[in-house]
Amino acid sequence: MASENPQHATENPQSAAGLPPTLLDLTTYLLSRVGKVARGRFAERLAERGLRLWDMAVLAALADFGPQAQRDLVRRLAIDPSDLAKVADQLAAAGYVERARDQTDRRRVSVSVTDAGRALLAELDAQARAVRDEVLAPLDAGERRTLQELLLRVHHGMGERRGGL
Repeated sequence: MASENPQHATENPQSAAGLPPTLLDLTTYLLSRVGKVARGRFAERLAERGLRLWDMAVLAALADFGPQAQRDLVRRLAIDPSDLAKVADQLAAAGYVERARDQTDRRRVSVSVTDAGRALLAELDAQARAVRDEVLAPLDAGERRTLQELLLRVHHGMGERRGGL
């Protein structure tokens, strides 16, 4: 039976796949669904290397902002301190980051990215961009730029971060 709502009367292949038109009209639902697919595809690529998204997030933060105290990374990335400690331990064991005690405050641990970590980050960035290209294949270059700009505006408009990745 066709929908009487003109907004629902689209020839969307997803509607034919059984998704309720009411959900397809919800931007929040679409953002969630697209995000879940994109994150899943990227997580698969990371898992092939024994990595997770948090690993890339830590490397990116260190590469972009320089060496940081672990507690500052906790705040910046909105990650649980024990989770960050595990990530930093694993990245350090693999040679991607270095950890050192602060000489003035022995409780403070500083983390910095190594050259190997920068090289890994470049590879992961290329993988993330490949997933982006797969997911955004229906859009042309201009539409992709517009989407990026709009998502950044929404992100900045959300204010202070709540929760992590």
